[in-house]
Amino acid sequence: MTMRLRRTMRTAVTAIMGAGAAWSGVALAQDARDLCADRPGLGTPACTVDTGRVVVELGLGDWTREKDASSRTDTIQAGDALVRLGLGDHLEAQIGWTAYGHVRTRDRPSGAVEKDSGVGDVQVALRRNLSNPDGSGFSIAIMPYVSLPAGGSAIGDGDWGAGLIVPVSFDLGGGFSLGLTPEIDAAVDEDRSGRHFAYGSVAGLGFSLSDSVSGAIEAQVTRDDDPAGHATEALGGLSFAWQPSDDMQFDIGANIGLNADSPDSEVYLGVVRRF
Repeated sequence: MTMRLRRTMRTAVTAIMGAGAAWSGVALAQDARDLCADRPGLGTPACTVDTGRVVVELGLGDWTREKDASSRTDTIQAGDALVRLGLGDHLEAQIGWTAYGHVRTRDRPSGAVEKDSGVGDVQVALRRNLSNPDGSGFSIAIMPYVSLPAGGSAIGDGDWGAGLIVPVSFDLGGGFSLGLTPEIDAAVDEDRSGRHFAYGSVAGLGFSLSDSVSGAIEAQVTRDDDPAGHATEALGGLSFAWQPSDDMQFDIGANIGLNADSPDSEVYLGVVRRF
């Protein structure tokens, strides 16, 4: 073997090893990205799913109670699924659907009860992160979405809707973070035909209790200009998440109404898995 051939082979081996090390570094960097889950809580994170990865989020159970002088309504949902696919380092696609919803309304003066069950609408969204797709430091994204009227009368809206969400997060250090989620919507009218303007925002303080347990305290105010009656809904929320591994999360949370236009209470739990 000539000296020139030896030098050529050494150069080729070195190049292959360098490329392999670089690829390994990229893979390790991708694997090191923390799980970015939409659940739990009222707000929406600004982080996006890793390229080529899939995150499946499933609401195992959700119970909402609304009560006033004339009636009480209990809404139970199960199988609230959200599938998220990383299309690029800063871009993900989402599709969501609720498999089952049951609404029970009792007229308080007469005691008469009405029940209805069915599936929910389909929601399709894109989230484009503009800064720090892993959610570190200062992170911001834009998220347009469309809801399609695939559901029934129980928990479906009856017509298409659309909106834009702009999630923002700030790492405050010491295991604390601040999240903001302003939103504007073309929300479906109460009579299930046509749309109206709605807008609002969520503000929340996230905190870490350990390497695997985190929580958030949040508040949400939403203005809904439905032709049937304008309303301003205010909610407060507390949620916790436990990550037993890098790709798995379990969560639980509760929301309470802060004014007469809001549901009285909501409790929920769910699971997240990254593939």
